[in-house]
Amino acid sequence: MRRALVLSALLGLLTGCAGTPDPSGTWINQAAIDAASKSGKLREALLAYGPNLEWRLDTRNQQATYSNGFEQGEGQLSQDPADKKRWQVAFYGSKQEALAVDGKQLVQVGSENWPEQRFARPEQQGPAPIGASFQRALYGSFLKGTWVIQEGQGQGAKVTFQADGRVEGMPGADRYALCLAGDCAAMSGDSDSIWLQQGRQGREYLFQREDDKLELFEAVNRAQADEMPEYAPGKRVWLLERD
Repeated sequence: MRRALVLSALLGLLTGCAGTPDPSGTWINQAAIDAASKSGKLREALLAYGPNLEWRLDTRNQQATYSNGFEQGEGQLSQDPADKKRWQVAFYGSKQEALAVDGKQLVQVGSENWPEQRFARPEQQGPAPIGASFQRALYGSFLKGTWVIQEGQGQGAKVTFQADGRVEGMPGADRYALCLAGDCAAMSGDSDSIWLQQGRQGREYLFQREDDKLELFEAVNRAQADEMPEYAPGKRVWLLERD
């Protein structure tokens, strides 16, 4: 009899867990990554499928954190009392957002603040700064493979852009960063931009990626000295093609 009661309790617990999935963990905006990787237009994809790029949820401690690639927000996470399949995130200033698990996706329910967005689990789960999981997944997809310099310094060299932000084979650079949002996006206008750095020295370039062709241009500042930089594509510095 006692064994039957224990089994009944376990089944009830499992049924409850199945009916209300725990969303704890990291979720990334895979749709934005897929769109950017397919089209080659990074900022366009982020604007279309953003603005949020990553969620980090912790139901035990009632914490929710999101990143949009430039800034992050933290809120209090709680189960919706009217709908046990939904979760509420309350931010400072009484703003609230609703989240729900739909199969293998986390849905950020559309609101007056944001459109509906869908997020997926990253391949790698583990301790990392908020936004880092999205960045790693994007970097591992958008410029994946081996690129050969067809024009520019280092012609003929093979270049690989690593998921952790390292770049190998690029003259004068051992690190790179793609512009996702914030000041770098505002300064680049409609263009995509990339930062190339070696040691403590680095600079931005504007780029265009079409299928297996990657062009990097000088970022020409058209603003006045006392204004925020306003970059436009200048001379093409490199042409790379994916091997």
